[in-house]
Order: sequence, then structure tokens, then C-alpha cells
Amino acid sequence: MKPGKELLFLALGGSGEIGMNVNLYGCDGKWIMVDLGMTFADPAYPGIDLVLPDLAFIEERRNDLLGIVLTHGHEDHIGAIPYLAHDLGVPLYATPFTAGLIAEKLQEEGLTEDVKVNVIDIGGTMQIGPFGFRFVPLAHSIPEGNALLIETPYGKIFHTGDWKLDEFPQLGDPADEGELIKVGDEGILALVCDSTNVFQEEASGSEEEVRKGLDEVIGRAEGRVLVTTFASNAARLRTLGNVARDTGRQVCVAGRSLDRILRVARSVGYLLDFPDTIDFEAAMQLPRREVMIIATGGQGEYRAALARIAFDQHKLKLADGDLVVFSSKQIPGNEIAIGRIQNELAARGVHMITDRQADVHVSGHPGRPELAAMYRWIRPEIIVPVHGELRHMAEHDGFARANGVPRGILQKNGDVIRLAPDGPKKIGEERVGRLILDGDVILAADGSTMNERRKLGQNGTISVALALDDADRVQGGVEISIQGVPVEEDREAFLEEACEAAASAARANSGREDKLKEGIRLAVRRCATEWTGKKPIVEVLIVRV
Repeated sequence: MKPGKELLFLALGGSGEIGMNVNLYGCDGKWIMVDLGMTFADPAYPGIDLVLPDLAFIEERRNDLLGIVLTHGHEDHIGAIPYLAHDLGVPLYATPFTAGLIAEKLQEEGLTEDVKVNVIDIGGTMQIGPFGFRFVPLAHSIPEGNALLIETPYGKIFHTGDWKLDEFPQLGDPADEGELIKVGDEGILALVCDSTNVFQEEASGSEEEVRKGLDEVIGRAEGRVLVTTFASNAARLRTLGNVARDTGRQVCVAGRSLDRILRVARSVGYLLDFPDTIDFEAAMQLPRREVMIIATGGQGEYRAALARIAFDQHKLKLADGDLVVFSSKQIPGNEIAIGRIQNELAARGVHMITDRQADVHVSGHPGRPELAAMYRWIRPEIIVPVHGELRHMAEHDGFARANGVPRGILQKNGDVIRLAPDGPKKIGEERVGRLILDGDVILAADGSTMNERRKLGQNGTISVALALDDADRVQGGVEISIQGVPVEEDREAFLEEACEAAASAARANSGREDKLKEGIRLAVRRCATEWTGKKPIVEVLIVRV
């Protein structure tokens, strides 16, 4: 697959899922990548925190890849860079705040000298091979959210990235209606657009509304207040700084990712008016009515600050009558983890407020009124929904056509789409998939390691060791250890019977070593199944004496 005299689009991540955004555009024999994100693991990946996109398609064609252009600094758009960008061997292009976040990630991995990051001015332009780029600022929940106006010999693309409309943004100066109409006047072939909130009938709302809601909620609180939000939501951090002033509270920040966002934001000129923060000890000594804690962990992350505070494993403490405000949207799939923390807080007498009870959060993604406005302003010939599950993208495709966009295509990760000429049309499918970061090792998400770990987690494991002489007679008895096998009170009785089963199998299967091991393995597993109904993994070690 090498682009010819045509304009191609290929998503390697983010189409058919929310998160892990990786998009390729191809023309005249070359490819350009837009975003390189990751997603967080769910319980299907035990022991794993980060899931990365499988870039095998473009790694095999890295000589034709010209660069990676980043729309903004959220993890689902830049999070895979420290793990995958070095192997691609191409330069990165980002505006200052995003570049600052990337620089810190590369420094942590010791890759500062190995991956080149080009800093592009806000609203800046550049030419990379046959692709011309212009960064178009749009409102989002992080500084310097950008759409990309991509010019090619075969038509112009408006790639929105993550966006919303906000009449009163707290950070930055996003493009307004007039500026976006001018973009549309240039003639846009395709609008590649965020689908996250396509089912939301109302507009996303302004960050200014959140300040009013938080002022009201925190203003009437009598005890210590903790607010948890997405660490990368720098606009929310500015709002919280203002709310702290409004309500006469000093700010304590808990969470390394919050520290990083504050540090990078200040380095490029944002959040310079954020209040001076106090340390944990000072926060605990102040009267409860004078403290506001901003903490990570609103999605239930068990190692984040909120979880550690809730379970009394942190220097910061909450007690009866204190308040926790969840100034973020509950991401589907995190309900159990969030509920676990909320139950622990409730047991301590801590009050809680979420976005269902008060105006303490607005989304960073467009609802239907904002999408309809974008169609009117940009006037694309084609809609290409991205950044959503298939149900989101299918709804988006239909909604756009109902609002005057002439053509559209429902694509998913791996679909090769020809946008021009004579597009949109699916012309092929390429390999896509997921990788996992397991410790310091990158592996296939559904490879042997993860499959074995799932089996271990589901069924447990039994290790059998026995010494045999040359006649395959057991010498000194059989040793068995078990992990995760549900025998508990019957443990000793089970072990005795399992040892007898192993010894009996050794006598019955003397001869070839592989036959002997397999006979012992099956006998012990059969014993375990009879006792528990489970089929644990059984490992057999034979020592010759």
C-alpha cells in the first residue's frame, strides 16, 4: 500500500473506540501521521496500565512517513510518543504547550536527543512534503487545542482534533465563527471530526458556567474541600484557582500529573495567575474552612491521590463533614472503581457532589448544536467521523448528512479510505491492533503473556515437584504448592490427595519424560477440578536422582 495520485485516510486508532488516536493521511507516495495516543487498560488486561496502538503498518513503511503532527496534549493523542515515536524516526510538530508536555515525556524516557520536536507557533503554518498544514485554534479542555487545515494537491482536509465551542474560554483564543467561515470559504473536501458527544442534544457549555457552579457549591461548604478533575484540564485548574480566591481558601495540589501540567503551563505563559500552593503539612494545619485540595483520581485510579486519601493512605486527610467535588465526567467503564472510592468516602461521612447534582463540569467535546454549526461554517463535501465508538460515528455520519453534508463514510481502524479522486470510498483494509506496556516491555495485547496471565487470574496455578530415580520411582515424596486455587480450609486435605494423584500418575506413566510429565499434569489438574470445579495451570518439575 503506497499512496498514488490520490488522497488517502487510514486510522490506526481512535475510530471504533474512544482513545488511542492515530490517523494517517497519504498522497503522492508519502504518509503523514496526525496524533499518536494511548488508552488506559481495563480489567481485560490484568497488571497493565497503558495500551498502545500497533503501528506495524506504518513501521513497515517508515521510509515514506514524513512526520507526526499533534493536535493537542491529551494522553489519547500524545501518550504513545515516548514508547513508539523513536522507532518511527521522524520529526514531531506541535504548538508550545503540547511540545512542552511531549518534552517532559521524552526526558523521562531518556529520549530527548533521539526524537526531534519542532515547536510551531499558535496559528502557524508549515509544509511537509506534499502536505501543507495550518494550526487553527479551537476551544477544548486543555490549552492549545488545534484543528488542522491540511492542504494537498487533491483537496483540503479540516481535521478538528478534540474541540468544542466556548464563548467565554478561560485559556487561549480559539477561532470564532467568522474565522471558521473563512476556512470554509477556501473549499473543504473533507471534515474529519470528533464524534464523542454526538448523542448529546445540548451544547457542551462554557467553562464560565463551571466557575459559577463551583463558587456556589464550595462557597457553602463548612469543612475541608477536595476537588478532583482531569489533570490535563488546565482551563479547569484556572477556574479552580479563581474559585479558591472567591471562597477564601488556599490551594493544595495532590498528584504528580497535576504538578506537571502546572509546571508546563507556566513555562509557556499559562496559569501565571494561579494561586501559590501550600504543601500537605500546611494544608492539614489550616482551619478546615480555609483549604481546597485539587487531586487526581476522579476516574477511580487506585494509585492516584484521591484513592489514597479515601483509604487513609495519604498525608492529606478527609473526615466527617468534608466535601469532595467530582469536577469531571465519569468515563464509561470506570463506574465500579469510582463507586469503590465513593463508598469509602461515604463511610467516613464525607459529602460528595458530581456533575449530576450541580454545574461542576462541562465537556470538552461538541454536542449536536456545535456539530451542526461546524457543518454550516466549514461546508465540507465529505464527513469522516472519528474519535468515537462505531455507534457514535454511525450517528455522526447520519447527523451530518441530515444537516447538509453531501457525502460521508463510516470507517473504522484499518480501513483505507480514498477521499479523492472520486471519494469517499473504502479501497482496502490494513492490519491494526493493540500493544500493551507491561513493566518496561511492549507486547501484543492478546499474545501469549497476556493470555497466560488471564488464565492464572481465572484459575490459579499449581506447581508439582518430584524426584525420580532411573526406574521412575518417586524418591522422597511429592512437593506441591498452589496459588489462587480455592481450597482454603481444605488445603491440607487437597494437597495430600493431589500428591497421591501425582505419585500414582508417575507410576502409571513411566517411560518417556514428556509422557510422564503430561500424565502427572493431567492427574493433578483432574484432582483440582474435582475439588474446585476450576482448571488451574499445572507446572511439573522432575528432578532425577
